[in-house]
Amino acid sequence: MQLTDAETVVDIRRDLHAHPEPGWCEFRTTAVIADRLDELGFDVEIGPDAVELTGEERRPDEETIERRAQRAVDEGVDPDLVETLRAGGTGVVGTLSRGDGSVVGLRTDIDALDIDEATDDDHLPAREGFVSTHPGEMHACAHDGHAAIGLGVAEAFAADEEFDGTVKLFFQPGEEGWGGGRAMAASGHLDDVDRLIAVHLGLDLPTGTIVTGVDFLTVSGFVVEFSGTPAHSGAAPHEGNNALLAASTAVQNVYAIPRHAGGATRVNVGMLNAGTAGNIIPESATMRVETRGADDDLENYVRERMRSAVRGAADSHGVDVSIEHRGTTISAEHDPAVAEVVATVVEGVDGVETVETHMDASGSEDACFLMERVRETGGDATYAIVGADLASGHHTNRFDFDEDALGIGVRALSAALRDAAE
Repeated sequence: MQLTDAETVVDIRRDLHAHPEPGWCEFRTTAVIADRLDELGFDVEIGPDAVELTGEERRPDEETIERRAQRAVDEGVDPDLVETLRAGGTGVVGTLSRGDGSVVGLRTDIDALDIDEATDDDHLPAREGFVSTHPGEMHACAHDGHAAIGLGVAEAFAADEEFDGTVKLFFQPGEEGWGGGRAMAASGHLDDVDRLIAVHLGLDLPTGTIVTGVDFLTVSGFVVEFSGTPAHSGAAPHEGNNALLAASTAVQNVYAIPRHAGGATRVNVGMLNAGTAGNIIPESATMRVETRGADDDLENYVRERMRSAVRGAADSHGVDVSIEHRGTTISAEHDPAVAEVVATVVEGVDGVETVETHMDASGSEDACFLMERVRETGGDATYAIVGADLASGHHTNRFDFDEDALGIGVRALSAALRDAAE
């Protein structure tokens, strides 16, 4: 099976890295991917034809979308295409049909994060000239690499004249908390997929290691708003109801939620904003909270106790509180039998040194929506990790990965998908 030149995959990754776009604003990224798939002979669905907006996804505010849309136009993307993506969503599905074999799918994600990337010469993207050109935005979780691997797999299948089957490549938008997985799962494009593999680079595994089955936690996000009464902190502190104090109490109470014997649970308060001046009793405070569990029941256990802790803190300090649920990413266990089959195939791939068939991840992944959809329609699915040595941890401003992992990922996933289609 002919594979794309490793340098080409690296070049694609570096181009995408220099032009990061966060969730639901992947205008240029969508255009780049779609154009390449079209050149390779794939049937291409983009934006509103690739995803089905359900109303449950989160999207940036209109001002942010407009600014990023105009930037994409300034960078050469067709204005009509950008307008279509603005209205109906981003992302790409590419399909190549060559015979009567099975339908196999690969899911990658394409969005970036709201992080200012390091620009000193100790950071390789800065030193090599492909650092982010978009201030405050960065590919800090390897999604640029995922998209590049997806296009490398596309080239491998396009060049494989003996392939008998259909391959679908899902380039999913909005993975980083924006609900893109749910929207792509609702599109209908997964309903005929017999086997789906989702992929991630890195995750603390070294280059040369591949894990063929990963289980993730369910996660829910919340915005908590406390509303109190302002007062002068010196002249009339008794007249105030301190929203900041209520929120601070809630933070402590949330972290005191007992762990559960039934499996892994997590809770995190990732943001707390409150107050306007040192001599004013704060009348409002905002928290952002995430709850996680090894399955939906365990996440619900943490979620309900979080709600109780927050409401108790509000009551004790005489303030009102609202808890807005901003969405849930489900858990989806991989199919162990599929993981074993994929492991057997990738063991002989050039560059693969170690293969493992199972890992429990402490994070969450909205690829689980796509995996669950495939299972509901009679297919099977697994999640694979392609190891890559990291310069810094995921979601940090110095994140970077060993680009040798890109070629390994293309070779391993192409082999696994081809085997599944036979």
